[in-house]
Formats: sequence, structure tokens, C-alpha cells
Amino acid sequence: MPEAWRKSTYSSQGDCVEVATGPEVLIRDTKDREGGHLTASTPAWRELLSKLR
Repeated sequence: MPEAWRKSTYSSQGDCVEVATGPEVLIRDTKDREGGHLTASTPAWRELLSKLR
């Protein structure tokens, strides 16, 4: 079970994502919380974030 969902600190005007961590990283759209989520491994999530910075 993931930890609590956290909203991105870079969110603006409601256009944001939320992330929950656990054994895997879960990512969902804040505006559509019931619409499902993406799942990524922790190493893949870290690699994505490092490329976005």
C-alpha cells in the first residue's frame, strides 16, 4: 500500500500531479484522481526526475 499522495510543489493553477511512494512510485493527475495512475519503479522515477531537472 502506498504512502499518502503528495502534490507537486511545482503545481500551478490546478495543473499538477500527485505522487505516492511505497515499493513502487505511483503518479496520478490531481484533477482526475479516480482516472487511474501510472506505476514506475523507484530507479526509473529517479532517472526521469534527474533528466527533467
